[in-house]
Amino acid sequence: MSKTIELAQHLEKLHINNMYKSDFYWTWDKTDEELDAIFTVADALRDLRERNRSTRVFDSGLGISIFRDNSTRTRFSFASACNLLGLTVRDLDEKTSQIAHGETVRETANMVSFMAEVIGIRDDMYIGEGHKYQKTFMDAVKEGYRDGILEQQPTLVNLQCDVDHPTQCMADLLHVIHHFGGVEHLKGKKVAMTWAYSPSYGKPLSVPQGVIGLFTRFGMDVVLAHPEGYDVMPEVEEIARKNAEATGGSYRRAGTMAEAFQGADIVYPKSWAPFAAMEERTKLYQAGDQAGIHALEQRLLAQNALHKDWTCSEEMMKRTKDGKALYLHCLPADISGLSCPEGEVDNSVFDRYLVPLYKEASYKPYIIAAMIFMAKVKDPVAALMALDQGGKRRLF
Repeated sequence: MSKTIELAQHLEKLHINNMYKSDFYWTWDKTDEELDAIFTVADALRDLRERNRSTRVFDSGLGISIFRDNSTRTRFSFASACNLLGLTVRDLDEKTSQIAHGETVRETANMVSFMAEVIGIRDDMYIGEGHKYQKTFMDAVKEGYRDGILEQQPTLVNLQCDVDHPTQCMADLLHVIHHFGGVEHLKGKKVAMTWAYSPSYGKPLSVPQGVIGLFTRFGMDVVLAHPEGYDVMPEVEEIARKNAEATGGSYRRAGTMAEAFQGADIVYPKSWAPFAAMEERTKLYQAGDQAGIHALEQRLLAQNALHKDWTCSEEMMKRTKDGKALYLHCLPADISGLSCPEGEVDNSVFDRYLVPLYKEASYKPYIIAAMIFMAKVKDPVAALMALDQGGKRRLF
C-alpha cells in the first residue's frame, strides 16, 4: 500500500465536508480536523510527485495571484502549487492594470475571475486593511457567481494579510511535525516565538501572530517574547490562550529572549513592528501623509536600534534544549555579518541550519496546493486514490 493510499484512508475518517467551496482566511477559522486534512493532503501530493505520479486535477483554469507587497518564496510557492494541480498562473500587477486608473475592487474581482479557480492575495502592509481587502474582493467574487457573471466560484487562499500568514505557519508546522516524527510528539514541546533585531522597518505582525495562533492548538508550550512596546494584536493573544487551555499546552509572555530560549525545543526569532506603530502607519497611509510615514520610519528604526541584543547568537542557542533547538524562520532573515552588520541571527547559526530552513520552505507549495485541493475537489479521498492508481506520470 502506498503512502498516498494510507493518507487517503486517514482523510476519509475526518469531518471535512465544510471545506468544499470554502475560503482560507485564518487558521483559527478551521477546525482541528480541517487543519489535519490540509497536512494530510499536502503529504499525499508530495508523495505522488516524488513517485512521478501526475497530480493534475484541473484540465484548465487560472490561479490569480495579487501581491500588494514584495514576495519571493510565497509568490513562487503559489505558482508551484497551482501548476502542480494543473492550473495556469497569472499575476495581477496593480501598477499596470486599470486599478491604477481608478477601477473598483468589485470590478477588478469579477474581471479577473472569469476562468479562475483560486485567488491568492497578499496584503500585509497596513493594520486593519489587509484582511478587509481580501474580504471585500471575495465578497465581490461571490456576488458575481450568484448573479451568473462567473461560471464558477473561485476560492481564496490568504497568502498573508495583516492578521495571519496561514500558508507560512502551516508550512512551518508541517516541517516541525516531520522533524519530531509525527504530530503526536508535539505535546509539551517548548516553542520560543521571539522578536529579533532588524535594521529594516515595518515588518508585518502576521508571522508571530500566525505562529502563536496555530502552534498552541497542538498542546505545545508557546512563549512570546519581545521588548517593551512590540506587542502583537491582543485578540490573537486571546486566541492563543484559549487554544492552550483547550489542548493542555500553555501560552505565556517572557520579558527577554534568554528566558524564552531557555530549554526551548523550537526557536523562531523574527523581527516585527509594534502593533501601535502599525496602527499609526495605517492612519498616515489613509491620510496620504508620506512625510508622516517617513518620520515614523525613522523613529522606529531608532527604536529597533535600542534592542540589538535581541539576536539569535551562538550563546543564545546554547540555552535551548541540549543546545540543539530547531531553528525556524520564514526567510529572508537579517543575518549578522552576511546580509547586514547586525541582525536577527548570527551567520554561523543560520549557516548551520541552512538545510533544515530550506526544507521548511519546501512545504509551502504543498500546503497551498492542499488548501486549493480541499476547496475545489468535492471528493478528495476518491481523487487522491485515483491519482495514486492512475497510469499518468508527471514525467515520461
